Amino acid sequence: MTTPLTRPLDALRDACPVVLPGDETYDAARLPWNVAADLRPAAVALPTSTEEVVAVVRAAAEAGLRVAPQSTGHGAAALAERDLSDVLLVKLSGLTGVTVDAAARTARVLGGTLWQDVVAAAAPHGLTALHGSAPDVAVAGYVLGGGLSFYGRQHGVAASSVRAVEVVTSSGLVRASAAENPDLFWAVRGGGGNLGVVVAIELDLLPVADVYAGMLLWDRSHAPAVTRAWVEWSRSAPESASTSLRVMSFPPLPELPPFLSGRDLVIIDGAVLEDDATAEEVLAPLRALAPEMDTFARIPAAGLLAVHMDPPAPTPAVGDHSVLGPLDDDAVDAFLASVGPGLMFAELRHLGGAFARPPATGGALASIPGDYALLCVAVAPTPQAAVAGKAAAFGVVRAMSRWSRTNLVPTFTETRSDASRFYDGDDWARLARMQDPLFVANHGL
Repeated sequence: MTTPLTRPLDALRDACPVVLPGDETYDAARLPWNVAADLRPAAVALPTSTEEVVAVVRAAAEAGLRVAPQSTGHGAAALAERDLSDVLLVKLSGLTGVTVDAAARTARVLGGTLWQDVVAAAAPHGLTALHGSAPDVAVAGYVLGGGLSFYGRQHGVAASSVRAVEVVTSSGLVRASAAENPDLFWAVRGGGGNLGVVVAIELDLLPVADVYAGMLLWDRSHAPAVTRAWVEWSRSAPESASTSLRVMSFPPLPELPPFLSGRDLVIIDGAVLEDDATAEEVLAPLRALAPEMDTFARIPAAGLLAVHMDPPAPTPAVGDHSVLGPLDDDAVDAFLASVGPGLMFAELRHLGGAFARPPATGGALASIPGDYALLCVAVAPTPQAAVAGKAAAFGVVRAMSRWSRTNLVPTFTETRSDASRFYDGDDWARLARMQDPLFVANHGL
């Protein structure tokens, strides 16, 4: 959709700080966390309050622009595939803050807030959240796209922990909860970016002060035995265990620790929500494979953010994704044979359990059918590396097509995709009717 501009873009600056093409800071302002995503919007808004978000959304509509909300831009690669010449990018990195109600076990989180800040605020109260595996991912994009947590096989998708949202829609600021604007509340938990700019979220917190978590590490030469054993183990693992298996390659960089630098590895990581003795029993079949490194132990809940070793700084990356059903030995062989040079990692994230059970009060994305989420990522510091990385990631997804399902996980989907694949048919039809054409999300309209 292209709309002719009806007002000069300079008028946007009456609403909040705005950077325009040609401004000295435009290139820095448009840069997302995934710096391989080349976003070239008509303008970038940098609000620091809800009032400024309301004003700049109104000004954008009056100017004939569409609006793309962005917290950090981890998933910006899909947005970069769009023509953004008529789009105002609203970056929420200046709208942050966390308030914890320890008695109610809830947190109110502003729209650009990172998970590391939520976890840090909750920890003194013996609480944590259904956060992701990276500390610098923003709550909004992750939660409103479903959210796969290492607590998730026991507690479900993170979107179901949302109690209320405050959304700037084309009509202004709206609060949505089970009691207020319930249709919007249903829709935003899975389809938030296509409905407005989420400026605050109220979340349920978990009464978890510490957790049995860590990683097991082997040289890649052990990958066939380890991957087969993990797949077999995962078929009967309790819902208290949420883990992933990754085949990883690290360049020989001096800033990396010796156990990673220049090595190809297979790593199992995650959390087991049990007492120590029970957790050790659960992990015993994997530990019997004699890992080179075993860090599983009782740690403060905040330490779970570091277990997955996600990149600590903005990174240029490309990737591909699919959801898989049950895996057999042929699937393991196909997976390992396809993971070759050019990939930083190929990951199998264990699904099932509460991930697959939609709660009665869930939103548009309340569950994720399937047994495993496959995510392949390559570092892409140059356009040539991006082409090669995309091909390598797609090669793994194609090799696993025999075991693939039709659905996708929004937060794992690195390229622009048919958004109907995130939902079941009836839910997609309902959500599509509610999407507001003023707003542009990574996927969808």
